[in-house]
Amino acid sequence: MGLKCKYNETGYGLTLLILSLSGCILLLYGCKISYSFSGASISPAVKTISIQYFQNRASLVQTGLSQNLTDALIDKCKAQTNLSFVNDIGDVNFEGEITDYNTRPLTVSADAQAATNRFTITVKVKFTNAVDPDLSYEQSFSRYEDYDSALSLGDVEDSLSRKIIELLIEDIFNKAFVNW
Repeated sequence: MGLKCKYNETGYGLTLLILSLSGCILLLYGCKISYSFSGASISPAVKTISIQYFQNRASLVQTGLSQNLTDALIDKCKAQTNLSFVNDIGDVNFEGEITDYNTRPLTVSADAQAATNRFTITVKVKFTNAVDPDLSYEQSFSRYEDYDSALSLGDVEDSLSRKIIELLIEDIFNKAFVNW
């Protein structure tokens, strides 16, 4: 005994199948679905972006940190969006400042010496979305990396700064464009 599929004589089964599939296709076509491999969800009405220079207002100022942070955000937005960069204020705009840059002892060894230090960078960001103001935000982002206290901050500062900036930029970008 085999399984047989049989449509009735009048073709109602086939017609019902075609109508059902057509309805599903129209329903999906009518819904706005936007997806990108970066996960960024940007309204088609947003065409331009601007990123202002992030000033370093931390009590400890590291040369080049402002430029590195600003450039990293520009690079991320160029790589993950198709928005056009403008010098004045775009449809979406980033501005902000570095508010904290410090290192502190994290754990203490048996001889009362610091065993691990924590290096932290904090950035205050104002993101403005002129197309959809509900998506605008003003928030501080903070990231850190721990390092062995046998090393001086000068020994690890460049590599840790790069790692922290990468994490901060990911957080800032995701808050602006990835609505998870």
